[in-house]
Amino acid sequence: MAAPRPAPKPAEQKVKISTDTLFDFDKATLRPEGKAKLDEVVAQLGKYNVEVILAVGHADRIGRDAYNQKLSERRADAVKAYLTSKGVPANRIYTEGKGETMPITGDKCKNMGPENRNNKKLIQCLQPDRRVEIQVIGTDK
Repeated sequence: MAAPRPAPKPAEQKVKISTDTLFDFDKATLRPEGKAKLDEVVAQLGKYNVEVILAVGHADRIGRDAYNQKLSERRADAVKAYLTSKGVPANRIYTEGKGETMPITGDKCKNMGPENRNNKKLIQCLQPDRRVEIQVIGTDK
Protein backbone atom coordinates (compact mmCIF):
# COMPACT_ATOMS: atom_id res chain seq x y z
CA MET A 1 0.00 0.00 0.00
CA ALA A 2 1.37 3.42 -0.98
CA ALA A 3 2.15 5.96 1.70
CA PRO A 4 -0.34 8.84 1.84
CA ARG A 5 0.74 12.03 0.12
CA PRO A 6 2.04 14.57 2.60
CA ALA A 7 -0.16 17.60 3.15
CA PRO A 8 1.01 20.70 1.32
CA LYS A 9 3.37 22.81 3.34
CA PRO A 10 1.87 26.13 4.39
CA ALA A 11 3.66 29.00 2.72
CA GLU A 12 3.36 32.57 3.81
CA GLN A 13 4.78 35.47 1.91
CA LYS A 14 4.77 38.98 3.34
CA VAL A 15 5.59 41.77 0.97
CA LYS A 16 6.16 45.35 2.12
CA ILE A 17 5.78 48.02 -0.49
CA SER A 18 6.65 51.60 0.37
CA THR A 19 4.46 54.45 -0.69
CA ASP A 20 7.21 56.27 -2.56
CA THR A 21 6.69 53.56 -5.13
CA LEU A 22 2.92 53.27 -4.78
CA PHE A 23 1.63 56.72 -3.85
CA ASP A 24 2.59 60.37 -3.70
CA PHE A 25 2.41 62.19 -0.34
CA ASP A 26 -1.21 62.60 0.81
CA LYS A 27 -2.51 60.53 -2.14
CA ALA A 28 -4.21 57.17 -2.61
CA THR A 29 -3.88 56.98 -6.41
CA LEU A 30 -1.40 54.39 -7.61
CA ARG A 31 1.63 55.70 -9.46
CA PRO A 32 2.98 53.82 -12.50
CA GLU A 33 5.92 52.59 -10.39
CA GLY A 34 3.45 51.25 -7.83
CA LYS A 35 1.54 49.38 -10.50
CA ALA A 36 4.80 47.81 -11.67
CA LYS A 37 5.56 46.66 -8.10
CA LEU A 38 2.08 45.18 -7.77
CA ASP A 39 2.51 43.42 -11.11
CA GLU A 40 5.55 41.70 -9.56
CA VAL A 41 3.36 40.61 -6.63
CA VAL A 42 0.72 39.22 -9.02
CA ALA A 43 3.41 37.26 -10.89
CA GLN A 44 4.58 35.74 -7.57
CA LEU A 45 1.03 34.62 -6.72
CA GLY A 46 1.25 31.89 -9.35
CA LYS A 47 3.57 29.95 -7.02
CA TYR A 48 0.84 29.52 -4.41
CA ASN A 49 -2.64 28.25 -3.86
CA VAL A 50 -3.71 31.58 -2.41
CA GLU A 51 -6.11 31.48 0.50
CA VAL A 52 -6.05 35.09 1.67
CA ILE A 53 -4.33 38.33 0.74
CA LEU A 54 -4.28 41.07 3.34
CA ALA A 55 -3.46 44.61 2.22
CA VAL A 56 -2.76 46.95 5.14
CA GLY A 57 -2.41 50.65 4.48
CA HIS A 58 -0.38 53.04 6.64
CA ALA A 59 0.13 56.80 6.88
CA ASP A 60 2.71 59.06 8.48
CA ARG A 61 1.97 61.30 11.48
CA ILE A 62 1.45 64.53 9.52
CA GLY A 63 -2.22 65.48 9.69
CA ARG A 64 -5.14 64.56 11.91
CA ASP A 65 -5.51 61.00 13.20
CA ALA A 66 -8.95 60.53 11.63
CA TYR A 67 -7.75 61.82 8.26
CA ASN A 68 -4.71 59.53 8.28
CA GLN A 69 -6.92 56.56 9.18
CA LYS A 70 -9.12 57.18 6.13
CA LEU A 71 -6.06 57.79 3.92
CA SER A 72 -4.54 54.46 4.96
CA GLU A 73 -7.85 52.72 4.19
CA ARG A 74 -8.04 54.37 0.74
CA ARG A 75 -4.49 53.25 -0.01
CA ALA A 76 -5.32 49.64 0.90
CA ASP A 77 -8.49 49.84 -1.20
CA ALA A 78 -6.50 51.15 -4.18
CA VAL A 79 -4.18 48.16 -3.94
CA LYS A 80 -7.16 45.78 -3.78
CA ALA A 81 -8.77 47.41 -6.81
CA TYR A 82 -5.56 47.07 -8.80
CA LEU A 83 -5.02 43.44 -7.81
CA THR A 84 -8.60 42.55 -8.77
CA SER A 85 -8.11 44.32 -12.13
CA LYS A 86 -5.24 41.86 -12.70
CA GLY A 87 -7.44 38.83 -12.07
CA VAL A 88 -6.96 38.26 -8.35
CA PRO A 89 -10.38 37.27 -6.92
CA ALA A 90 -11.78 40.13 -4.83
CA ASN A 91 -13.18 37.70 -2.25
CA ARG A 92 -9.61 36.64 -1.41
CA ILE A 93 -8.39 40.18 -0.65
CA TYR A 94 -9.05 41.85 2.68
CA THR A 95 -8.11 45.45 3.38
CA GLU A 96 -7.37 47.29 6.55
CA GLY A 97 -6.07 50.74 7.43
CA LYS A 98 -3.81 51.35 10.40
CA GLY A 99 -3.58 55.13 10.00
CA GLU A 100 -0.48 56.51 11.69
CA THR A 101 -0.47 53.93 14.51
CA MET A 102 2.43 51.77 13.28
CA PRO A 103 5.30 54.03 12.24
CA ILE A 104 8.57 52.37 11.34
CA THR A 105 10.69 55.52 11.53
CA GLY A 106 10.50 55.67 15.35
CA ASP A 107 12.34 58.71 16.71
CA LYS A 108 14.42 59.14 13.56
CA CYS A 109 12.42 62.18 12.38
CA LYS A 110 12.12 63.87 15.75
CA ASN A 111 12.87 67.60 16.02
CA MET A 112 12.74 68.28 12.28
CA GLY A 113 10.56 71.36 12.55
CA PRO A 114 6.84 71.94 12.13
CA GLU A 115 4.68 68.90 11.47
CA ASN A 116 2.81 70.10 8.42
CA ARG A 117 2.61 69.49 4.70
CA ASN A 118 5.00 72.38 3.94
CA ASN A 119 7.93 70.78 5.78
CA LYS A 120 9.55 68.92 2.86
CA LYS A 121 12.43 67.63 5.00
CA LEU A 122 10.02 66.00 7.46
CA ILE A 123 7.85 64.60 4.66
CA GLN A 124 10.91 62.98 3.12
CA CYS A 125 12.08 61.58 6.47
CA LEU A 126 8.67 60.07 7.26
CA GLN A 127 8.32 58.42 3.84
CA PRO A 128 8.88 54.86 5.14
CA ASP A 129 5.79 55.25 7.36
CA ARG A 130 3.58 55.83 4.28
CA ARG A 131 3.23 52.31 2.98
CA VAL A 132 1.00 49.39 2.13
CA GLU A 133 1.97 45.96 3.36
CA ILE A 134 0.68 42.96 1.47
CA GLN A 135 0.58 39.57 3.14
CA VAL A 136 -0.17 36.49 1.07
CA ILE A 137 -1.26 33.35 2.88
CA GLY A 138 -1.55 30.08 1.03
CA THR A 139 0.13 26.81 0.27
CA ASP A 140 2.85 25.94 -2.22
CA LYS A 141 1.59 24.45 -5.47
